[in-house]
Formats: sequence, structure tokens, C-alpha cells
Amino acid sequence: MFMGQYLHNLDEKGRIIIPTKIREQLTPTVVVTIGFDKCIALYSMEGWEKFQNSLLTLPANSQDARKHVRLIVGSASTLEFDKQGRVNLPANLLAHAGASKECVVVGVLDHVEIWSKEVWDNYQNAAMDDMEEIAEKLLVAGN
Repeated sequence: MFMGQYLHNLDEKGRIIIPTKIREQLTPTVVVTIGFDKCIALYSMEGWEKFQNSLLTLPANSQDARKHVRLIVGSASTLEFDKQGRVNLPANLLAHAGASKECVVVGVLDHVEIWSKEVWDNYQNAAMDDMEEIAEKLLVAGN
């Protein structure tokens, strides 16, 4: 399981170092795609297969399901790590995330997210303000 957050910079070619603690849990080839809330989602090949299988369960006759699958799968790319532990992120994903220099790599249990530092800071601050309320809602929904 992936966890923690790490600050790393994109280089001028759009490459970012994936921290060793995270990289050790990944396959040499990974899949990146658009993530929710303006981030980039990164999956091991095994994780991508599981996620892909969940997408296959969505109803094909649902317009929303088709849009969802097209956006996620149509934006996906396979990448390999270089010798320095970097991946070269596609320009369309960097634009989606608003990432240009400082980024935060976040472990999110079954996948990794890459955020623009500015977008992450704003997201995290807003989420922290609502943390207790969200926890209560999730507790009620789970019962």
C-alpha cells in the first residue's frame, strides 16, 4: 500500500523522481492517467488491471459511464522508470494537473497521485477544514 507525501520538482523535460519508498512497490512499467481533483494518477500494472476491471463493470448503456471510461482510459499512458527513478509525464496530464515545477507525490493506498504543489496545498487545506465533518458523514453512510 502506498502512503506518505513527498515534495519533488519536475525537470524541464517533464520528468519527476518517484520516491524510492514508493518506487520499490511499483512495477518497472507503470500507467499514468488523469486523476480526480486535478491530479495525475499513477498505477502499478497490477493496480491498473484491477482499476481497469472496475471500469469494465460500469454499464455501457450509461452516458456518464462512457464519458468516465473514455476520459480515464483515453488519457492513460504506460511509462518506464529511467535509471534515476524518474518518469516522463505526458504534457496533457501535466496540463490537467496544472503542474509546472514543484509537485507533491502522494501515496493513496492502491495508487499514487502527483499534484501541483499549489493545487495540493489548496486541496489539503480545504480538506483539513472539513475533516471531522467528512468523517462523521462517512461513518453514517457506512452504517
